[in-house]
Amino acid sequence: MVSEKSERFSLQGIGASAGIAIGRVRITDRRRVSVPEYEIPARQIPAEVQRFRQALERVKGEFSTLRHQLSESHGAEHLCVIDAHLLLLEDTMLLTETIRQIEAEGRNAEAALKKTLQKVKAAFDEIEDEYLRERCGDVELVVERVLATLLGQKQEPITFSEGKVIVAAHDLSPADILQIDKSKVIGFLTDLGGKTSHSAILARALEIPAVVGLENVTSRIEDGSTVIIDGASGVVIVNPDSEAFRQYLERKQRYEYVELGLLKLKDLPAQTVDGHRMRLKGNVEFPEEVASINKHGGEGIGLYRTETLFFNRTALPDEEEQFRHYVEIVKRMAPHPVTIRTLDVGGDKCVNGLCLTDEMNPALGVRAIRVSLRHPDIFKSQLRAILRASAFGKVKVFFPMVSGVAEVRAAKALIAEAKEELRGKHPFDEELEVGVMIEIPSAVLIADLLAREVDFFSVGTNDLIQYLLAIDRTNEHLSTLYEPLHPAVLRSLKQVVDAAHRNGIEVCICGEMAGEPEYLPILLGLGFDELSMNAVSIPRVKKILRRCTMEEAAEVAAKALTFSTAEQVEAYLKSEISAHFLESID
Repeated sequence: MVSEKSERFSLQGIGASAGIAIGRVRITDRRRVSVPEYEIPARQIPAEVQRFRQALERVKGEFSTLRHQLSESHGAEHLCVIDAHLLLLEDTMLLTETIRQIEAEGRNAEAALKKTLQKVKAAFDEIEDEYLRERCGDVELVVERVLATLLGQKQEPITFSEGKVIVAAHDLSPADILQIDKSKVIGFLTDLGGKTSHSAILARALEIPAVVGLENVTSRIEDGSTVIIDGASGVVIVNPDSEAFRQYLERKQRYEYVELGLLKLKDLPAQTVDGHRMRLKGNVEFPEEVASINKHGGEGIGLYRTETLFFNRTALPDEEEQFRHYVEIVKRMAPHPVTIRTLDVGGDKCVNGLCLTDEMNPALGVRAIRVSLRHPDIFKSQLRAILRASAFGKVKVFFPMVSGVAEVRAAKALIAEAKEELRGKHPFDEELEVGVMIEIPSAVLIADLLAREVDFFSVGTNDLIQYLLAIDRTNEHLSTLYEPLHPAVLRSLKQVVDAAHRNGIEVCICGEMAGEPEYLPILLGLGFDELSMNAVSIPRVKKILRRCTMEEAAEVAAKALTFSTAEQVEAYLKSEISAHFLESID
């Protein structure tokens, strides 16, 4: 009987890093450590606690050594993930709860640590936000490293004597990925993980095709099998037949050809046929993403999400830590500008001590600018760090989820206080530009009033669409109602742009709409000054921009505003605009 492992079959996972890889698979043992459980006699408990503490210190030393090695081989741009894992090793809960179980319940250190991890996982399971749920994976990776150390198991880097293989593993840590020789590894497959896991983010930054969340890929395929992976769709074909091989080889060649052509646009100006400039920037969460923005021709960072620095820790980052983090981003992006969004937490995105966890409706509760204004000392610490970073390059700052003028004035008053506290101690840009995110209906309706208070607008279309249409964008049952081209959305965008320009300020979009090439003619025609998006989308949007004229774009936008439904707008774009602008996007 022929086993499934030798037959042709397909798997569907999560496309984590775009691209197509075809090659032999090498299964790497990155399974969870098997943890023994036994009782510790009372007299041996102090020694068991000490054994646990020593294991923590040993792992810290290994990570610190690894960080130093990687800084020499990769530079500093990919090291913030290692820094995050070092911080997790300082986590109070991991330490105190594990020691409590050793002392109070007489558990061995391995069993106590595993029990602590289960408690952490249970807390993360209650979180709706995908990005935050994925942070539990970081905790698991760190705990696994400590468990292995307690058991005397050493985890060696993944190496291969032959070249051009696809690595399949139960899970891969960021350290695994950073230490892999890119000349020998052409793709990743994992049982675990999601699109926003640190390993997935690194795979995208290093541009290695990856499919994650396959659940049991390592048990279903044989080592050495031929595998095709499509990192965009999440499809994996094991033991492909000649027809599948031919089709995907053609797709791979086409993808690489198109990517190469798009990268040729890197140094060309983002402007229309008739010379109108529109700045195209990147959205960033981690320093390692800056390299991708530069590679794809971005003209700066239009949205730097600072909340990632606040997650996965029991103590909030102080001013110095934030300053070091921001200045690293600013230096790497120089001479282009960096637009920093102040802390955007609340709802289900909780940070230690800053969120109300029992709100009836957290999406409409104490979040974003509301959290910052409730904690002015923490807010000013962030503002001082941002101001200090502004001495090292062009920096702008903006506030999320602003609903009225009073919030803007209160936030600006705290900036003034922060400036006064820094004068004579640290240099900063006295003319730091201040903006607001337009992402809730009240901000749209009073855009003219807000424009008099700030230097720029940034439209967060993801939340704006959600609030305008009363659609939970994470609810799969409502996904068909989440319509970026809804007339209410388009009219709101026009109102915001008109209010901004009447008051002499610029306006940007930093939501998902910005990175959709087919929306470019409408957004250009509405008058947006810049778009900020995922880095890989920049050349695709630039390609369409460089085919447009302002007259054509204005006509598209004007026509789009006359339709009654999103379906009509979409049909218009497909039938009337595709021939002029959208061929060969992919």
